[in-house]
Amino acid sequence: MKKRISIVSALLGLVACTAPPPVGETAAHDLGILWVRDSAEYQALSLQAYTTASRDLPAMIDDTSWSALPDQEDAASLPPAIIFDVDETLVSNVQFQVDLEPPFRNSKLDDWNAANEALPVPGAASFVQLARESGVSVFFITNRPCERKEGTSDPCPQKAVTIQDLRESGIPADERNVMLSHEQPGWTREKKVRRDLIARDYRVIMLVGDDLGDFIPCVRTKPVAPCTEAATMASRQRDTEKYASFWGKGWYVLPNPMHGSWISAD
Repeated sequence: MKKRISIVSALLGLVACTAPPPVGETAAHDLGILWVRDSAEYQALSLQAYTTASRDLPAMIDDTSWSALPDQEDAASLPPAIIFDVDETLVSNVQFQVDLEPPFRNSKLDDWNAANEALPVPGAASFVQLARESGVSVFFITNRPCERKEGTSDPCPQKAVTIQDLRESGIPADERNVMLSHEQPGWTREKKVRRDLIARDYRVIMLVGDDLGDFIPCVRTKPVAPCTEAATMASRQRDTEKYASFWGKGWYVLPNPMHGSWISAD
């Protein structure tokens, strides 16, 4: 009996030595957060998305009739571009989710990002580099909002933090290719407005994101301009099926079970 107990104790000791660091009370009960932080499957899916995009890139550059925007027309003469989301697409905020004491506020994420070094999403930096080396312009559309803060006259201090996070993740960025919500009049959380602006001067060959709204307009249950109708779980499913031919061919989704517009759908 003592021998059996000692073996069990030794095994428990090994588990203790290899267990991940503790998380807060909220995160400890959120399998989505723990899955992103600890699972090899999360890493594999991220690498899979960027490997597929890398494989498809040459053909989409060469085919001047191709656009990842279903309503973009007469773009054959325009230079190619790729539009990326930022959070959970290029920059991982899983450690923020681990540390977060609810409720979530934009200011909490902004302060955390300003004080901590960003974590890259697996495969992201290498793909952005490949796109640039292939002559493709890259744009980063994020719904981190511009909000004034005490102690600074900058109307959008969050932009500098976002650029810093991208650079820390191995992705060079500057003010010209990073676009936040509410940075300009009409730049709501509905990303179609900013995508359409880029599409005036570029043939958009790929969209990369972690949320349905990074690809399809008007998928929110609380619509923002220019959308006027609330989305539902059923309408989101229909829209996903409507654009079935784009998934994995111009549209590349990164895994994010932690947060997103899907949470409020009914």
